[in-house]
Amino acid sequence: MGTVGFGELSFWLATQRRPTPGETRVFEAVLAALADHGYTPTAIVTRLTYLSAPDSIQGALAAGLLGGGSRFLGVTEDCGRFLHDVLAGVEGELPTDDAGWDALALETVTAQRALGRFVPGLGHHVHKQGDPRTPRLMEIAAEEGVSGPHLALFAAIGRVHEQVLGKRLPLNGAGVCGAALADLGLPLELLRGFALLARTAGLIGQLAEELRHPVANDIFLSVDLNNRPVDPDPYVAPPLPAAGRDG
Repeated sequence: MGTVGFGELSFWLATQRRPTPGETRVFEAVLAALADHGYTPTAIVTRLTYLSAPDSIQGALAAGLLGGGSRFLGVTEDCGRFLHDVLAGVEGELPTDDAGWDALALETVTAQRALGRFVPGLGHHVHKQGDPRTPRLMEIAAEEGVSGPHLALFAAIGRVHEQVLGKRLPLNGAGVCGAALADLGLPLELLRGFALLARTAGLIGQLAEELRHPVANDIFLSVDLNNRPVDPDPYVAPPLPAAGRDG
């Protein structure tokens, strides 16, 4: 106490080793990048849960954290795992220059396109012209000497994907956070946990703002007063395949 910061402690608990100052700086930069993204569904549900149950701060925080999935926060884990799987499948040694990384990235994006799959961490619904978190986190990792193969591959994907997709997309902040955490050697199974750790601070901030400037009731009323009745629409199960001759 008084000598170990919370970010350093969190890294230490997850890896059972004390991080270097450089690793701590990158890890805490990731936490800062993921802490709060404004009125996302996770923030809204936290505020609404607090409106419904102001006696349950834990319920409000838990509600927001439970919404961390494939569309919000989960990209950090998805990107880290995706990059790791690509690297693990490389035969021989990994590339040592930009040309080599670009070739691997081009092959990777092409394969994803052929399978009809998105590349995790590519694209952002707000930062269409570039997510400012991405170059900054890459810069910090390079300054601290902990920029590794995951970040190298992610950066290469940013350089070459337009050749395959026919359009330019930004490398988003959640994706670069996953790449950075993977380069730090943190367990892939815990990457979403670190995103949730960061978002906990952001949700506390959302609740602190809700106390001073409440908007949850306005959100509730905007839905309640503007909803329209919908005619019954019973679910119809899809037909089963016809039985074969021996069926």
